[in-house]
Amino acid sequence: MHAKIKNVSAKKIKCSSPGCIKSKDGTMLMEKKEILNRWSEYVEDLFKDDRCEKLKSEKNLEGPAILKEEVEAAIKKMKNGKATGPDNTPVSIIKSQDNLGIDLTTKLLNAICNSGTIPEDLCNSVLIVGLLPKTPGATECELHRTISLMGYLTKIRYAF
Repeated sequence: MHAKIKNVSAKKIKCSSPGCIKSKDGTMLMEKKEILNRWSEYVEDLFKDDRCEKLKSEKNLEGPAILKEEVEAAIKKMKNGKATGPDNTPVSIIKSQDNLGIDLTTKLLNAICNSGTIPEDLCNSVLIVGLLPKTPGATECELHRTISLMGYLTKIRYAF
């Protein structure tokens, strides 16, 4: 009797594969193309940006310049073995820079601050979605972690 009632009552569609995700209206998506389209839709909504196309930062007219020691400290704090960003430069390479490399990095960061313009390359990152659920068995996009892999220079810039 219980089995018949269970069959007649509202059925829940269970997804047997780990990549299944729900659409905006709550329908379970199981086809790879539908799932990819849903992730694309979610990421577009999440990162929708109505600002002007050219990103600007405030010009550093009054603040002190970034010091070589600050750049060295920021590089030293970076953890080895982390995934690379769009520049494909591992942290170990950055940490092995000599004085000239650190001087050039410092000059570049100061030029960015003084001009108020962020180069487009520093705005690019690699976005990873859908691989790490916040809770086991998560089926909504919102319940997954989004990871942005940035290049090393962007990471150093955000240290200030």
